[in-house]
Amino acid sequence: MSGFIDAVVIVAVCAIVLVRQTRPRRAEADAKRWWLLPAVPAVLAVRGPGLIDSGHQAASVGLLAGGVLAGLATGTAWAWTTRIWRDASGVLWAQGSRATGAVWIGGMVLRIALYGAGALIGVHQGSSAALLTVAAVLLARSGVLLHRARDARPAYGVPAGG
Repeated sequence: MSGFIDAVVIVAVCAIVLVRQTRPRRAEADAKRWWLLPAVPAVLAVRGPGLIDSGHQAASVGLLAGGVLAGLATGTAWAWTTRIWRDASGVLWAQGSRATGAVWIGGMVLRIALYGAGALIGVHQGSSAALLTVAAVLLARSGVLLHRARDARPAYGVPAGG
């Protein structure tokens, strides 16, 4: 049952994030709790057994590290392909671009390739590894986007409030 719940969480988190990326949305609220959404899959990933295959520990840790690094790279690329701006009143907005979609597809291909490599060498990779990868993607995206937002200029070169 835990694997099913993990799969539901993965799909739900990805769906929430992807839907939010397709249209412009206010991004101001993310500044205070940018780490909260990534924390959910991370906690779920490390809470139970199965993150590391005890029969193939070294290979399992290597694949897990590769997945997390791929997730961090995907999240960083995602953040850099997201358009951010401030409107004339100074409100921060964000919207994913077509390049963002390509980054998502690339990230999924990387994760599938890692899963395939693990299957070829006999390493069991449960949903916890995928959850940790999703957490890494979201954490990198949120952190980089927050960093970029600090430098976002107001629309039309007009300072906020003036």
